[in-house]
Amino acid sequence: MSALNKAFEWITKIAYLNLLWLGFTLLGLVLFGIFPATAATFTVVRKWVTGYSDVAIFKTFWRAFNQSLLQSNLLGYLMVVVAYVLYLDFLFITLVPNDYIMLLTIPFIFISILFSLTALYIFPVYVYFEMKFFQIIKSSFFIMILNPMPTLVMCLGAFGIIFILWQFQGLALFFSLSLLAVALMMPAIKAFDKIQQKQSYNKNQTLTDL
Repeated sequence: MSALNKAFEWITKIAYLNLLWLGFTLLGLVLFGIFPATAATFTVVRKWVTGYSDVAIFKTFWRAFNQSLLQSNLLGYLMVVVAYVLYLDFLFITLVPNDYIMLLTIPFIFISILFSLTALYIFPVYVYFEMKFFQIIKSSFFIMILNPMPTLVMCLGAFGIIFILWQFQGLALFFSLSLLAVALMMPAIKAFDKIQQKQSYNKNQTLTDL
């Protein structure tokens, strides 16, 4: 019975967080609210995953939303611009009747995959580390490259959630971004811990050598 109560408690928390994400996205008229609300959602999930399961959800969300208004929008819309450029490239490759254009297909697919996988880490890195704008992007890319297994888990989790929500679209109101944030944040933090352990080990080895 205790396990069942715990499960319902977490379902309620995740649903409440998703409603906050939707509400604050609308509060920012979508264009200015979606990325700060996303950053705030990942901030709450980071607290949960790192052991602070009883954190005040609204208070934490509200503080993170206000603190991330500028940088989260810059990060979010940079990703939107890059995605749009890749979309235009896709249209160009598929619509232009030229055999030489098809040579661009493999580089396009390669770049698109790298961008998509890097994008999975952007908000986890943003809410976990205190970094400047370009450091977030660079770190997201290198963490993705150096951690194939967590990245694979993130992909499988994201695809699984999207598939379920596509089949049961009514659940999206309560279990969309918040559930996706959990699926991304958990393996991302494992990747972060792994990198920090390596850095600590290398530092200790250097001190030992001295």
